[in-house]
Amino acid sequence: FIALVYVLPDQAAYAQTEFQSNYFTTSDGVQLHYLEAGSGPTLVLIPGWTMPAWIWEHQIRHFAADYHVVALDMRGQGSSERPHFGYDDSRRGQDIGEFIEHLDTDPVVLAGWSKGVMEVATYLQEHGTERVRAAILVDWTMYYDDPSVFTSRYISMQTEREDWTHGFVRAIIRSEQSEAYLERVTQAALDTPDIVAAILLGNFILQGNTDLRPFMDTVDIPLLFVYSSLGWAVEAAEDIREGWPLFQVEVIDETSHALFVDQPEAFNHLLAEFIAKLPD
Repeated sequence: FIALVYVLPDQAAYAQTEFQSNYFTTSDGVQLHYLEAGSGPTLVLIPGWTMPAWIWEHQIRHFAADYHVVALDMRGQGSSERPHFGYDDSRRGQDIGEFIEHLDTDPVVLAGWSKGVMEVATYLQEHGTERVRAAILVDWTMYYDDPSVFTSRYISMQTEREDWTHGFVRAIIRSEQSEAYLERVTQAALDTPDIVAAILLGNFILQGNTDLRPFMDTVDIPLLFVYSSLGWAVEAAEDIREGWPLFQVEVIDETSHALFVDQPEAFNHLLAEFIAKLPD
């Protein structure tokens, strides 16, 4: 792989923070980029739809003190290659599995955010949990009875992408951030080509794994669910508490969808406690 030095993109806040920037090649020939820092047990971070690996910057910085932390740019996103194929959940889940194999570590703790939850769950369903100690699933409802609710977003990706994305980024981040930071997140999302952003949504609407309850019924590793304080997220958290009481479910107050950006200390504390209690 190619090893580079990566400086996190908000220069005012993170100019002194450097991580290794590496690549690996999937079995279908696509170069995927990832950020890497620290040593110890491995924590793998998967971002959401169109988002870059560095959206997890607070988590990478925090956990690198005690863990080997890696954050993956999914195909078509961040600094990864943008092929014209491979955007279904099964292939993206396979990408996660091949990435974990590439790391060649002891079983990892695997965290996915938003649509990344679907891809993590798909990987675990289709390839098993041998390489994963536990999973952390962040702010995604585990059952959509009508995925067509995303149709308007699908259309916006092709008709008003730039304006829509500016509004989207400012909606998913509730905490006060610099305009420069918000613009960098926006540009990172826009770097995912329009057609890729639309295909990801189209695949979800037409063939996505929209019911993850069977996964929850059969999964054999510890799960931590972390939700924002958005209304739908609080309802989703309560559904899991009622239906699967053995799983840990947490809601972080005063957060929007990017809750780990809004309240990084609270989010990191939950993850650290969960990981510390995992069996060896």
